Amino acid sequence: MDTLAPGSPGSPGSPGAAGAAVERLQRALNDKGFSPGAIDGDYGPGTQAAVLAFQRSQGLLADGVAGPRTLNALGLAEDATPVSVLGRITPRLVSEMFPFTRVDNIKLHLPAVLAGLAAESLVDAPMALMALATIRAETEAFEPVSEGLSRFNTSPGGKPFDLYDFRRDIGNHGTGDGKRYCGRGFIQLTGRDNYSTIGKRIRLGSQLADNPDLANDSTVAGRVLASFLAAKERPAKEALVDRDFALARKLVNGGRHGIDRFTEAYLTGERLLATP
Repeated sequence: MDTLAPGSPGSPGSPGAAGAAVERLQRALNDKGFSPGAIDGDYGPGTQAAVLAFQRSQGLLADGVAGPRTLNALGLAEDATPVSVLGRITPRLVSEMFPFTRVDNIKLHLPAVLAGLAAESLVDAPMALMALATIRAETEAFEPVSEGLSRFNTSPGGKPFDLYDFRRDIGNHGTGDGKRYCGRGFIQLTGRDNYSTIGKRIRLGSQLADNPDLANDSTVAGRVLASFLAAKERPAKEALVDRDFALARKLVNGGRHGIDRFTEAYLTGERLLATP
């Protein structure tokens, strides 16, 4: 193997790889003061430990994989852009992650999800799978939807979403705000502040806050999902490296709602992407 790049297990930037490219990685680590042990072209435990130590020293995500950012910091690559897996995420792959979902829905809405991820440069496997697993946990039908009524958002005998009306923590401050800014989209965007902040972030200005139903438009929903995840990219990746799926889910949902579906979808997608 002549080049180093991250990807599926066994790729030259990952533990278990071997070859001249791994030897170059080992020499670069050693030159930086992070000895991998023997310079033998074998991406074993010593090399992985050296990569982890180097990543921590540089403030990089410590995952033990020599990805583009790590290689760039080592002087082994000019481009630090993550390797994109978006081209490999097909309706067939997603349908295996969503075994109870109509394929027609996946075919209809997947392009908007992928476009949103691309716009936020969330193109690597962990974040792409994080997005899809989040959709599985929030709306297994793989389509933008509005939040349903529950005892957590509507008081006994009260008006729909009245328990959200005065939720200052999400920017609501009066009667009717709860219903107007209830959860919508792939990610169940909720609250006046979130509609306003995300709307500006995806260059819609005040349109999203002025017309909250836009969050259920597939194109807008894809952008909202990606923008929300982009703001939590680093802690999400750290949770995923630690295989702490409950924490990854909590970063988006604030709790454990849908954790089983989230975990199952993520692990299924990870397995599929690891298969050539």
